[in-house]
Amino acid sequence: MATPKIVLFYVFAPLADPEAIRLWQQAIASASNLRGRIIVSPHGINVTVGGELTDVKRYVRATREYPAFKEADVKWSAGTGSDFPKLSVKVRPEIVTFGDPSRVRVDEHGVVGGGTRLEPAAVNRLVAERGDDVVFLDGRNAIEGRIGRFRSAVVPAAETTRDLLTLVDDGEFDAYRNRPVVTYCTGGVRCEVLSALLVDRGFSEVYQIDGGIVRYGEQFGDDGLWEGSLYVFDSRMSVDFSDHAAVIGECGKCGAPTNNVANFPDADGRDLMVVCGDCLP
Repeated sequence: MATPKIVLFYVFAPLADPEAIRLWQQAIASASNLRGRIIVSPHGINVTVGGELTDVKRYVRATREYPAFKEADVKWSAGTGSDFPKLSVKVRPEIVTFGDPSRVRVDEHGVVGGGTRLEPAAVNRLVAERGDDVVFLDGRNAIEGRIGRFRSAVVPAAETTRDLLTLVDDGEFDAYRNRPVVTYCTGGVRCEVLSALLVDRGFSEVYQIDGGIVRYGEQFGDDGLWEGSLYVFDSRMSVDFSDHAAVIGECGKCGAPTNNVANFPDADGRDLMVVCGDCLP
């Protein structure tokens, strides 16, 4: 029986020849019949791909043979077999586009100057000890936070990741400079950079959730500090961590509770919207 799987991972590491890495990744991903998105940059690699279980395992093993990617934290989830239309492997200036590659410093240990990593259990302990003083800062686009977020999180009005850099530089979050700030994102890649930007701006106590929302949800499901559904970058659009996930999204047309995100006004549109099934055209 077919067992489709999706893997999500990233590695921040200096890559002297991103084009050579791109060609290699194109070859091994194609040979494994995978689809999805692979971004390579001088800062490292960012991967979201899917395929049959045996094919995905073969690709992951091959990727980990490269020394810089040996310890990649690979996150697995169930796929549908048609989660991505094609395989895309590209070289870009950044593996997540904040818009200014010069602001990101990377060495063999990852992003330089980032926030303190917290395992999911440590996140809960921090909140238990510090209470409402803790600020959860969403490092994703605003629409992702509309269907799921950490309890009482600050969800910036960001339509793109580039907007986050502007908001940081404009002092949008400066009121939290002297409070414990926990940055989070889907798998960890965006908050790696965001936490470093906050530290560089003088924030005194910055954390990042190790492994992002995915790792937290795997451990605590919907019985911790997370509420709602997780937006994902494939045809599923969103996933739940349990059978009792809260529905916190509201349809942008009628206001009904929903966790559904769709291309709107039609399936070929590029604009995303939280919209219930009744309001889809």
